[in-house]
Amino acid sequence: MATTTGGARAGNSQPASIQLPGVVLGVGMGGFVDGILLHQLLQWHHMLSSTNQDRIGVRYYNPHTVSGLEMNTLWDGIFHTVCWISVLFGLAILYSRVTHNRLRVWTSRALWGWMLVGWGLFNLVEGVLDHEILGIHHVYAGDDQVWWDIGFLVLGALLVASGYLLQRSGRPSDSHASAARGEGRRP
Repeated sequence: MATTTGGARAGNSQPASIQLPGVVLGVGMGGFVDGILLHQLLQWHHMLSSTNQDRIGVRYYNPHTVSGLEMNTLWDGIFHTVCWISVLFGLAILYSRVTHNRLRVWTSRALWGWMLVGWGLFNLVEGVLDHEILGIHHVYAGDDQVWWDIGFLVLGALLVASGYLLQRSGRPSDSHASAARGEGRRP
């Protein structure tokens, strides 16, 4: 896999050129999984569905009323727009750094590992910020919401750890290293 930038960093078998786009793509894709699965399909929460108990004083928009659902849907759309921009930004960075053998990059453990790290980081940041600090929504609101929120954070930590391990099992993406090891081996 040839790239235009960066060699392997000390202590890390993967070049930095795959790390940033992978993490940014993972953040966007993790947000899409959250938004599509939890907001739309399961309808467990929306962006402002717990503002009746938030910590910052946002007006409550009851998602069980038409006007409340309209406002929550608007903020869900803003959330999805940020996810979409993250995916586009990640793709742009990846495209600018990988000059050829793009299929090998897309099938490499390195890229998919960094994407899992990004998804996990999304869960951790969103879980701590929106669920705990701001309190604007919870994974599944109710008496046991703290356990759902903790589960979301644990999932995030597991995604970061598994993604990190997966990317470490991949091969470096610089052209000299891959040519020296032989092009026929699977990444």
